Amino acid sequence: MAAWDGAADQARRENTADTVKNTEGINAMDSTYHRFTELFQQLGLAADARSIQHFLEHHSPLHPSIRLENAPFWSQAQSALLRDELLLDADWAEVVDQLNAALRGSKGK
Repeated sequence: MAAWDGAADQARRENTADTVKNTEGINAMDSTYHRFTELFQQLGLAADARSIQHFLEHHSPLHPSIRLENAPFWSQAQSALLRDELLLDADWAEVVDQLNAALRGSKGK
């Protein structure tokens, strides 16, 4: 893992915070749209904003050669959930893509 200088680390933290904020409470009426918090709940992880931010900071950046579902920090069940949602292009796929982008330090789409 590359060492981060202070400016890059701060930018990554701000991006992580933006990702968490931008997924809270969006389009709650649309049952096919899932929020970051719901994905974290499905993964069996703490789903409050602070816990999500900590998770993203702790596990970022995910090396480009590692597929999201193969990251070493997932359990087998978590990995299978992520893989299935992406393969099936299920209604969870968009938020899984957002998680992937957040773990790679990208703002996404």
